[in-house]
Amino acid sequence: QVQLVESGGGLVQPGGSLRLSCAGSGYSLDLYSVAWFRQAPGKEREGISCIRNNDEATWYANSVKGRFTISRDFAKHAVSLQMNSLKSEDTAVYYCAADPSHIYCNSYEEAANEGDDYWGQGTQVTVSS
Repeated sequence: QVQLVESGGGLVQPGGSLRLSCAGSGYSLDLYSVAWFRQAPGKEREGISCIRNNDEATWYANSVKGRFTISRDFAKHAVSLQMNSLKSEDTAVYYCAADPSHIYCNSYEEAANEGDDYWGQGTQVTVSS
């Protein structure tokens, strides 16, 4: 797993929005497939979205479909996750992962089982009134 840095988390009221960013530590993510994951307190980590490197195709978990949008920020060589209509159940630490394979997104959810050494520090998202 390449070294990544997540940012953009914070405290937001239900119904609000946040934009997370995933950047490579000293390198560009433009040629990587990139996925977002989250881990809520007391729950297992889950994959929520992925963007493929060769054609920008995207995947979303049912829990976030229609509310979250994954996209590339080519100016920053990073990947963003725009989160709208946030709910209390979106409260979690959000992580990203990157892989040079164009088939990574086909089974990106499996990466959620990787050990702690696989992940960066993540960014905390708290949805609360």
